[in-house]
Amino acid sequence: MKARREDLKKTGRKGRGSPKLPVITLLTDFGTVDYYVGAVKGAILSVNPLAVIADITHEIPPQDIEAAAFTLLASYQTFPAETIHVAVVDPGVGSARRPIIVRAGKRFFVGPDNGIFTYIYDRAPSHQTFHITAEKYFRDPASSTFHGRDVFAPVAAALSKGTKPQQFGPSINDEVRLGKSLNPVVQKNGKVEGRIIHIDRFGNCVTNITREFLDGKQQATLLIKRIVIRTFRDFYSDGSDNELFAICGSAGFLEISVNGRSAAEVLRVERGDAVTLKMTGLQN
Repeated sequence: MKARREDLKKTGRKGRGSPKLPVITLLTDFGTVDYYVGAVKGAILSVNPLAVIADITHEIPPQDIEAAAFTLLASYQTFPAETIHVAVVDPGVGSARRPIIVRAGKRFFVGPDNGIFTYIYDRAPSHQTFHITAEKYFRDPASSTFHGRDVFAPVAAALSKGTKPQQFGPSINDEVRLGKSLNPVVQKNGKVEGRIIHIDRFGNCVTNITREFLDGKQQATLLIKRIVIRTFRDFYSDGSDNELFAICGSAGFLEISVNGRSAAEVLRVERGDAVTLKMTGLQN
């Protein structure tokens, strides 16, 4: 019991009923067949045996940074304040790309500087970013091909024990970003020019147009590939067979769906395709 109390004291827990250890989440493209995820968790626990680890997903398509950026955006706010999100989709591992820590609001993000945190930057413009240069926090020896285990995992574990982000390296303000912002473009005539930012496993097409743009949804239409969608639903099951409709999804974005079918297949669209929201009565 004495050893347990000492561990709690070192890691910031003050006693029963007052947990201070933040959650560490993992989001990767590692899959679950190989040893990679287990090794990352082992590296975290080697630094902080009391760490609370939660998996967001390890099924991001290989090297798909944009898919990882959306998945992180859609999930990070469901975790408590002070959560440390480790996101590793890293085709540039071993190259000159920087390892970074991002502090946005009351949460931390640890991963490669390759655009994976772009949507976090868009949502939290007052964020702070730190280039991880203090190698004393790395696993020794550190592999050049597995920074998820040897760099990001031990850094996240050190953060969870109270190390300040500025202790890992200098602040920077030139982070790598994806080519397009999360935010849609609002035209002078009120039309909203957006795009598909994600297609889920059901074929729902998630746009970057948020529910705030819907000012009286009964008067709105969506245009995608010359197809006009005038129907807005509250539930996926509300749509009749083969009917294309729009719905505000759980991530807070407008989605295009078909009841019982893949809207992406029906429309023959892919991520990045343009979508326009127009309020009825606006001039072209």
